[in-house]
Amino acid sequence: MFTIRGARDTLADLPAIETARLSIAALRPGDAPAVRALTDDPAITAAVDFLPTPFTLQDAEDLIRSGTRGRDCFLGAWTHDGAPDSAGRALVGVFGTHLRGAGTIEIGYWIGGAARGRGFAYEAASAILGLLGARFPARLVVAECRPANVASWGLLEKLGFRDTGEEGHRPGRRLLRRD
Repeated sequence: MFTIRGARDTLADLPAIETARLSIAALRPGDAPAVRALTDDPAITAAVDFLPTPFTLQDAEDLIRSGTRGRDCFLGAWTHDGAPDSAGRALVGVFGTHLRGAGTIEIGYWIGGAARGRGFAYEAASAILGLLGARFPARLVVAECRPANVASWGLLEKLGFRDTGEEGHRPGRRLLRRD
């Protein structure tokens, strides 16, 4: 039997989101230099196990290109506060959204050093969770986090995530779910 649901289960066409301070949209090939500059930081590459060190322009291009199949989408959170790129915007964070199986969607993120502690992660993640909830109402939203990563753990709890008591798929991480 044909179902419309299968056609909707893609992240390839997530719409852009505007918040009070941020523009959030799927990363495009032209964003690769900004993604490289933000991500090539040992604090980020050490925390996100699939990111190589150093994080090169080719790595940024590959990351952005990984969203073309629709199962993954990396979104950039841009603000006008900070050192802008040629389009007059500054990338403050990258947010990953990943379809996992039939009923789960995973989120993850990293925030650039100069933007940490300014509420950008909460602002962007809240907006993205709202979008995902509207787009995929039947899917459970999960995240993985190291318990020792106090800032991220606290942010996830503030966003409504709770520890499941299960180990995540990535080494040293716990699985959290949003109810």
